[in-house]
Amino acid sequence: MRIGLAGVGRIGGGHAETLRGIAEVEEVLVADADAGRAREVARKLGVRAAAGVDALFAAGLDGLVVATPTAAHAGLVIRAVEAGLPVFVEKPVAADLDGTIQVLAAVQRSGVPVQVGFQRRFDPGHRAARDAVRDGRLGWVHTVRSCTLDAAPPPEEYIPTSGGLFRDCSVHDFDAVRFVTGRDVVEVTAAGADRGAAVFAEAGDVSAASAVLTLDDGTLAVVSASRYNAAGYDVRLEVLGSRDGIVVGLDDRTPLSPAGPGLRPAGPPHTGFLERFAEAYTAELRAFTGMVAAGADSPCPPEESLEAFYVAEACEVSRRERRAVTIEEVRR
Repeated sequence: MRIGLAGVGRIGGGHAETLRGIAEVEEVLVADADAGRAREVARKLGVRAAAGVDALFAAGLDGLVVATPTAAHAGLVIRAVEAGLPVFVEKPVAADLDGTIQVLAAVQRSGVPVQVGFQRRFDPGHRAARDAVRDGRLGWVHTVRSCTLDAAPPPEEYIPTSGGLFRDCSVHDFDAVRFVTGRDVVEVTAAGADRGAAVFAEAGDVSAASAVLTLDDGTLAVVSASRYNAAGYDVRLEVLGSRDGIVVGLDDRTPLSPAGPGLRPAGPPHTGFLERFAEAYTAELRAFTGMVAAGADSPCPPEESLEAFYVAEACEVSRRERRAVTIEEVRR
C-alpha cells in the first residue's frame, strides 16, 4: 500500500520512520508546509517527498497520516474522508469542540474509517491494566491515578496554540482512564497553577494541574500533569481495586527515588513521549495499516476522541470557575 504523511515535525518524522519499516507499506510519501524539511526527512529515510500537502491528495494513496500542527487537522481529515481516504490523525482531531464535532459529522457521513492517535491504547502496560480490570482480577475498582509529567516545557511559541494543559497533555490521561476502566466520566473538579515561565499565565494556561474525575460507577480517578518534572519524563497509571492493585509505567527507568533506603532507578529516565511509547507508536501505526488493508473498523474512532475532549473541556471550565462541572454541561 501507499501511505501519505502530512507533517514531518518531531512526531511526524518518527511516524515516517515507523511506516517505512512496515512490510505491507510499499511506499511512504511525505509532505510538510516547509518543503525543505520534507525533502530532508525524505532523504534521511529513503522515502519520497511530495511537492506539498495538497499534492498528497493527487498521489493515489491508500491512506493518510496527519501529523501537522493542530490547526490543520480538521481540514485535512475532512478533505481526506470526503475523498474516500482512510486517515490516522494525531490528537486532537481539531483545536476546539466545534471543530471536533464538524470532523465527526464528516466522518459519519462518509463512512471512511479514521483512527485518532491515542497511543496509550496500544501500550502493553495500559492494555494489561485494561485486561486486569475486565477479568475481575482487581475486584471492584475504587481509585485510578494517572499522571503525565514532562521533563521540561515545550518551546514557548507552542504554548499559546496548544489548547492548554488539559486539552494538550492530560487528554491522554482522560482517554487512558476511559480505555482502561471501560467507564465514562460524569463529573470533574480541577485546579491548576503557574510555577514557571511567564508564557503560561500570559496564554491563560497553567504549568501544573490536577483533576478529580468521577466515573459513572462511582470510581474516582485522579489525573496530574506538569511541564516541569526535571527528574525525567514520567507517565504512570495505577488501578486500585477491592482485591488487588496494578501499576503501569513503574520500572527501573521511572524517575522516582525512595525518600529513605530502598531501590533506586537503575537506568536513565525516559527523555520524552517518543522514547517512552516507542512500542505503542509502532503498534498503533501497524493497526492503522491493517485497518487500511482490511477495510476494518477504527480501533480509536473520533467518537472516543470527542469523549476525552469533553473531559478536558470540563476540566478547563472547572479550573477557571473553581467548581465541579458535569460532562453534560459541556456536551454538544
